Amino acid sequence: MQTGHSTARKGNHLKDVSVQQPLFTRTPNLREENTLALRQQLHEYFVTTFDRYESLFEVLTCDQAYYEKSIPLRHPLIFYFGHTATFFVNKLLLARMIDSRINPRFESIFAVGVDEMSWDDLNDANYQWPTPAEVKAYRDQVRALVINLIETAPLQLPVDWNNPWWAIIMGIEHERIHLETSSVLIRQHKLAYVKNHPQWKPCRETGAAPINELIKIDAGNVILGKDKSNPYYGWDNEYGSHSADVSEFQASKFLVSNQEFLAFVNADGYKNKHFWEEEGQGWLAFTRAQHPTFWLKKNNQWYLRLMTEEVVMPWDWPAEVNYHEAKAFCNWKKSETGLAVRLPTEDEWYRLYDTTGLKDIGSQKANANIQLDYWASSCPVNKFSHGEFFDVVGNVWQWTETPIYPFEGFDVHTIYDDFTTPTFDERHNLIKGGSWISCGNETLRDSRYAFRRHFFQHAGFRYVVSEELKPVPGSHYETDKLLSEYAEFHYGNEYFGVANFSKALADMAIELMGDAPKLKALDIGCASGRATFELAKHFDFVTGIDFSARFIGQGVHLSQGETLRYTLTDEGELVHYKSRSLADLGLHHTKDKVEFFQGDACNLKPQFTGYDFILAANLIDRLYNPAKFLDSIHERLNMGGVLMLASPYTWLTEHTPREDWVGGFKKDGESFTTFDGLKARLGEHFELVQQPVEVPFVIRETKRKFQHTLSEVTFWKRVK
Repeated sequence: MQTGHSTARKGNHLKDVSVQQPLFTRTPNLREENTLALRQQLHEYFVTTFDRYESLFEVLTCDQAYYEKSIPLRHPLIFYFGHTATFFVNKLLLARMIDSRINPRFESIFAVGVDEMSWDDLNDANYQWPTPAEVKAYRDQVRALVINLIETAPLQLPVDWNNPWWAIIMGIEHERIHLETSSVLIRQHKLAYVKNHPQWKPCRETGAAPINELIKIDAGNVILGKDKSNPYYGWDNEYGSHSADVSEFQASKFLVSNQEFLAFVNADGYKNKHFWEEEGQGWLAFTRAQHPTFWLKKNNQWYLRLMTEEVVMPWDWPAEVNYHEAKAFCNWKKSETGLAVRLPTEDEWYRLYDTTGLKDIGSQKANANIQLDYWASSCPVNKFSHGEFFDVVGNVWQWTETPIYPFEGFDVHTIYDDFTTPTFDERHNLIKGGSWISCGNETLRDSRYAFRRHFFQHAGFRYVVSEELKPVPGSHYETDKLLSEYAEFHYGNEYFGVANFSKALADMAIELMGDAPKLKALDIGCASGRATFELAKHFDFVTGIDFSARFIGQGVHLSQGETLRYTLTDEGELVHYKSRSLADLGLHHTKDKVEFFQGDACNLKPQFTGYDFILAANLIDRLYNPAKFLDSIHERLNMGGVLMLASPYTWLTEHTPREDWVGGFKKDGESFTTFDGLKARLGEHFELVQQPVEVPFVIRETKRKFQHTLSEVTFWKRVK
């Protein structure tokens, strides 16, 4: 199988990498001490990944296959074709490795909307998708950009978490994740929309399914988490520390095969609600499933849907199911055997991994169906042995009982602060071990990936027998210091007699607007969303947009009628716990009048327009290109509509390059304030409604430390 080759393209100046590689490239050691060697490794890693991702879309038979959704909960495939390229541009901008966009429109529509989060915009009416050829041309531009950076950008070793080159590795590993998730969507597509492809050949081996058995795993300790000196790229949730003592348990020798799962199907397992957890019962009632999604029955014969074809059921391959189905099987197995059958925890999976003596995949062909070393499908569950067990890694991902949670010392990366944090909701369970298409970071022992329990991945399961199920550290209370401070700033107490800032701004806006139309409002840079709700007391509908999904997650949580819980630091390690709901603040009637989206204020999606009022609070001095925001914001506002700006004008180069400051510097020997800059930038389309006023706000850091700040507020009316 042709897997790891690339062709040097026009403009490449590194060593020719056109020689066919025997294996798909592995995630590189970033502690390489020779800069030229590291550039060459990253060049190959990028190009082979980019090529392989594009080859995946070559299995589609026509343009319509790009536009028709495989499942309602995801975008059509045209989005994913463009998304991974846009990710490079967006992260390279944040890392300051580039200073301009390639295609602002594409980089708006392809930016976010991939994991059924509450702020994803999956409404196709909001998009005018480009053609596949246009997206391919865009990808070619991104390819050239990244190759040029790898060849010519200043490179200071080591490449670690704080190095701007981390963004390049991040983009490559992100594309490898989508290589897998896109293949799942293709597998769920209409058969008429897909075709076989020489780079995506499935396994043809099958035979009698082995009889599963239980093998004892001795009690032991597991140590998880890595530090930032680790030589391999990692996602934020991998860092920090966690250790646990794991009691003795038994684990199934094999992954559950299609044959073993058939017994559950034949026992009317999908019809007996007794076997299903409460959430699983809801999924079952909604989908009316009677067997695994990828199983098909035709003429009394079972078939299995692979990525591009249907085959007679290979009974010795692993059953591929979501968490709810795996859990129901375990409950059924428990009722049949009287044993304490369940899915393994994350800690137990690591104990199994360590017991078998497995190591991360090296440069040799893997002894596992992983890294695309063999096929574009699963294979028999008794093909790859790992000690006494089979498929501890590879073949299919393995569901666990453990909702993903942060390790002690967890930190988010500044250019991708919402990779994991939105999944700390106790609704995303960890999957371990990787599948046949998992590659790069996904194959490492340290990797931690989690999916919604009703989602489908190339995932199956093995079961364990244990009477003990230790609870995992909870993530119900927000413990991140910044998020907790913002929760209190938006929804908490007032301090030193200073009114709630978000409410004060909304009240000022309503008073100034008087009898002007109040149909739609936009709260851009909404953070945790208090002003969004306050404006909804007076407007028919309000949209809140923020760059950080971590912040808007708090607003989404409240809008769904739930309670926001967070911890506040008192002193040192001492904290106290708080909770707030919309009802506590008299805002419960607004929850159906708001919506929240993740977005870039400097490059908003086209549907965000037609507003009577726009609020940008404490935003402009945190933008990477405030002039672009100010020069285009009139396009989002109705004629006669009002723009409200509030800012302390705290210009910092860590947020905005010095040359892009709107004010706060000497110009022609004279002081040039931000207000001067606003008048210059907004004067063509706006008139100033009244002179600036200062509005105070207080942010609580600890019980005895507070920030007291003045924000200058200006109102601007669109006149042309």
